[in-house]
Amino acid sequence: MGHPMWNELSYFLIIALFGIALFLLVVLWSVRRHRAPKLRIECSTPIDDLMPSLAGLTLGTAVAGNAVEVFENGAFFDALFERISLAQRSVHFETFLWKEGVLGQRLADALSERARAGKQVRVLLDATGCKKLGKAARQQMEDAGCKVVFFHDKKFRNIGVLNDRDHRKLVVIDGREAFVGGHCIVDTWLGDAQDNDHFADVSLRLQGPIVNSVQAAFSENWVGQTGDLFVGDDVFPALEPAGDVQIHAAFVKPESSAPAVKILHHTAICLARKRIWIQNPYFIPEPEAIDAFGDAVSRGVDVRVLMPSTSGSDNPMVQHAGHRNFEKLLRCGVRLFEYPHTLLHQKIMTIDGVWSAVGSSNFDDRSFDTNDEITLGIKDAATARRLDAVFEKYMPHAREIELAKWTRRSTWHKMKDNMFYLINEVL
Repeated sequence: MGHPMWNELSYFLIIALFGIALFLLVVLWSVRRHRAPKLRIECSTPIDDLMPSLAGLTLGTAVAGNAVEVFENGAFFDALFERISLAQRSVHFETFLWKEGVLGQRLADALSERARAGKQVRVLLDATGCKKLGKAARQQMEDAGCKVVFFHDKKFRNIGVLNDRDHRKLVVIDGREAFVGGHCIVDTWLGDAQDNDHFADVSLRLQGPIVNSVQAAFSENWVGQTGDLFVGDDVFPALEPAGDVQIHAAFVKPESSAPAVKILHHTAICLARKRIWIQNPYFIPEPEAIDAFGDAVSRGVDVRVLMPSTSGSDNPMVQHAGHRNFEKLLRCGVRLFEYPHTLLHQKIMTIDGVWSAVGSSNFDDRSFDTNDEITLGIKDAATARRLDAVFEKYMPHAREIELAKWTRRSTWHKMKDNMFYLINEVL
């Protein structure tokens, strides 16, 4: 038996260490917490007249004179590779998910070719999402002259931010055109969403002054990871108008306020007067957002959400976490549609047929509070119609959730919903 004094000392040390660990967790929580935005706005002005407000609240600037092209599914990559092959000065590529395969090799070849041609090629990859990139592809790009950098790789210096991921998907070419959306570099993004092995997604090609803002988003994380600054016409040229669309980019994560993407989505919900149509693969709104949807319905707003079902999802746990609040949403008057055939990965919200949000943000706490994201706020009725047409294409093949049937789902289903909701912020 140990000496009583040593036993007491051991207990004291254990309690002290536990207390220190708890204190450090509280400090970390305090440093990283922010106030959630209040979801009540007294304003009768139409959302398309509030672009300066939306941009200002999200720490950006609305710029006019832009052109927008919408690309669906695998057709996006045909456009992307064509534009990369024509790059004359620089290619900046940033993504969350890249897995070894046919698509990954095509991209490695395209970026390597431009680097060998003497162009500046910077590749920024999330360390977690791109861990299956493949050594050969990385080596190929680096040997060709590409600068390949990983965001928050698993090193001691990143121990406090390992849960913070770079979820953006963007490309900037010559500082004059950009691609922003949801497409990842995995073979399941090829094709035309024809089955469970071919996902659906939407990305945009942008021309005009907004490209400078997208380049700024890339620069933010590139400088954060490397310390390297880039300047000049090769990357930030003076951009002439290319169309008549007004856009702003939300991507900033200030220390003491809610991230810009969260403020943007929540403000738009409060401003809707006719219609809110959401397409999102991971829909887990916070309770205050659900109340804001209910307030919108009470104003006469048609609120619909299209998402994959557990059979269509690449991560059924997330769908179950979302299911936990379906009953409240349905009682609020929100219409919910689940698509069973494949993953609908597009991240889109249209408001009143005149304004759209498109980007990398899921409608959940991880995207709104933790990840680095980018969402574009777009004032353009033609773009909204084009994005609503994507919604309408998939909706006839989706199943609308009915309240009476939903409340009778199995006990095992309800248990999974509640269990996975407890960890929704880390899914």
